Amino acid sequence: MPARGRADEKNPVTADTPGALLGRVRKLLAKAEAEGVTPAEAEALTAKAAELMARYGIDRALLAAARPDTDRPADRVIDVPNPWSRVKAHLLGGLASAIRCACVQLPRTGPGAATRVHVFGYACDLERAEILYTSLLIQMAHGLAAAEVPASARSVRSYRRSWLLGYVSAVVARVREAEERAAATARPEPAGGQSTALVLAGRQHVVQSECRRAYPVTRTMRVTYTGSGYRDGYRQGQRADVGAARVRGTAGRALSR
Repeated sequence: MPARGRADEKNPVTADTPGALLGRVRKLLAKAEAEGVTPAEAEALTAKAAELMARYGIDRALLAAARPDTDRPADRVIDVPNPWSRVKAHLLGGLASAIRCACVQLPRTGPGAATRVHVFGYACDLERAEILYTSLLIQMAHGLAAAEVPASARSVRSYRRSWLLGYVSAVVARVREAEERAAATARPEPAGGQSTALVLAGRQHVVQSECRRAYPVTRTMRVTYTGSGYRDGYRQGQRADVGAARVRGTAGRALSR
């Protein structure tokens, strides 16, 4: 946890400001998921939550530019259980990349084994990646459960897998857009003698270097699909909450076969 500090007049970003942003994210999403909220109201609340989650990352990066002790490079291995472990790993990798982390999917230990993903990033971005990933697993499970497989689908499983991949593509795109907007609209004053763009580029370079040091030889994985549910999943993903900050221990088992 970052140390709490007093605001500096020349640098209004403080260690407790990001925590306050996450608190606002939780409140917005609680309202968005309440009964009786119209789709338009929920969409507006969700958009604001995504904006604040991205702002959280920018504020932490700017703070660390002036006070490096508040946010250090780190890494963690995340187990991605079955079913649909490869799709879940694809979601995790996409979210991590969108918020300036790097991922390496580790070899499986045997048939049916869970997928393991090694994620590298600054501590605050790893926190955001895991929060978003856990929340979106729950939302993706709910969406898949509610999705009706068309009678024309040749394979129920193929339809569901393509639906999941469509969902992943949509939510990752939305998170990436929110991150880009937050970076583009950040206050123009330099942080720690650097512009916001240079701060973020420097952090990303550090993360990529740490990843390459740990895994000097990697290969790019391609994810393909054969079912007809991609478009339906993408549409559902466009309506997902991309700023949720609730962590539930059952998320890894949420998706049914």
